[in-house]
Amino acid sequence: MTLDDVRDDSAALHTSLPATAPYGELPVPAGVDVVGLDVPVGRLTGFVAAPDGPPRGAALLVPGFTGSKEDFLPILRPLADAGWLVVAYSRRGQPDSVLLGGREDYALEKEGRDVLGVAALVRRLVAPGLPLHLLGHSYGGIVTRAAMLADPTPFASYTMFCSGPHGWAVRGVGGDAGRGAPSEEQVVGPLREGVAQARAALEAPAHALAPRQRFETRRLVDASLSGLEVGALTLQSVPDTTDDLAAVARARGIPVHVVHGDRDDAWPIAWQRDMAERLGARYTVVPDAGHSPQNDQPEATARVWSRFWADAQ
Repeated sequence: MTLDDVRDDSAALHTSLPATAPYGELPVPAGVDVVGLDVPVGRLTGFVAAPDGPPRGAALLVPGFTGSKEDFLPILRPLADAGWLVVAYSRRGQPDSVLLGGREDYALEKEGRDVLGVAALVRRLVAPGLPLHLLGHSYGGIVTRAAMLADPTPFASYTMFCSGPHGWAVRGVGGDAGRGAPSEEQVVGPLREGVAQARAALEAPAHALAPRQRFETRRLVDASLSGLEVGALTLQSVPDTTDDLAAVARARGIPVHVVHGDRDDAWPIAWQRDMAERLGARYTVVPDAGHSPQNDQPEATARVWSRFWADAQ
């Protein structure tokens, strides 16, 4: 069987996935399906966008800290129109994916296993035989990096998107370097207060919040607080595994891409550029974009990702 045969056969396979209701008020573009992805931890919810014709390949997109699959809504159809079969999912603890109890349920290695579980499902039911490209946005880059280090074999390429090499406190970011990393309470206290403020904002009249702001506020309230706390603490302290990732990518021949907006204000841009050099990765800056170029400049960002995926395979 040729790759063209595989592409023909996979064009509509995703319809075998269970359909689910959209989360929140944001409109889902025509040609984007809302599906359930049943993996060992439970049901994660996802979007699938398929091209009109046979796909060139497939891509798996993983969202960040307080995000969800909806963070990729603006870019799904541009990617599908460029010929890619795209799957984005909400991580465990993000509405409306499975919500779990304690902090131990949101350990980084468990989230990494979710990535591999979704990848296996995609390769079996959505895009069998097609190259699968992995991308993680922000904290999703930390999660997907854990997946790559655990098992890179499902992936044809890997993109760290507006993500960094290590936690913000590792070199004093988020506080004075001389004073060391912030305490746990200094990290989770403001987070809990932010969730409480979001809950209060939702009780105000509906016209008090713009639609997008109301969606993001409700998403914060509906997310697992334990998951948010683990994410906030991990963002401070996650160690630098760039050299390990570089070794894995070289050994497997997996191309790596580091992409961010020219106004990214999360990880320092100098860190991301240095990370790309250490990885031997392609390095791309999206003009006129912040920490979410897929929202700020969806068409330009789709072209950047598409060119890399095409070159990688």
